[in-house]
Amino acid sequence: MTTAGDIMHRGAQWIPAHETLDRAAQLMRQLNVGALPISDENERLCGILTDRDIVIGCVAMGHDPSAITAGDLAQGTPRWIDAGADVDEVLQEMQGHQIRRLPVIEDKRLVGMISEADLAAHLTDDQMSTWVGSVYASS
Repeated sequence: MTTAGDIMHRGAQWIPAHETLDRAAQLMRQLNVGALPISDENERLCGILTDRDIVIGCVAMGHDPSAITAGDLAQGTPRWIDAGADVDEVLQEMQGHQIRRLPVIEDKRLVGMISEADLAAHLTDDQMSTWVGSVYASS
């Protein structure tokens, strides 16, 4: 059985909800990633911040990224998967919620992220085709 832990990208890092968007952008550049899980004061997942969120939700609105926090942009119920979950559960979670990145949690700690690139490296062409059709379909 292939698990979320088998296909995830290790080394994911939180951005605390109180950190500003300019700091989040710097961390994204440093880590070469396009998304960061947002943690609350108890290091629990409270959202995911993407580079697109920073551009559309802050910069394009004329706001100052040094004055807006990651937590300000956290919306909805954050989705995640346990490291021991089967890859079919990963696909169901991502397809069911039309999400492209999924934090992986083990023992209540962030241990990795699953992205499109991780899926492409581990799925069959048929699985990938189904995933793409589901995630990118209009809602």
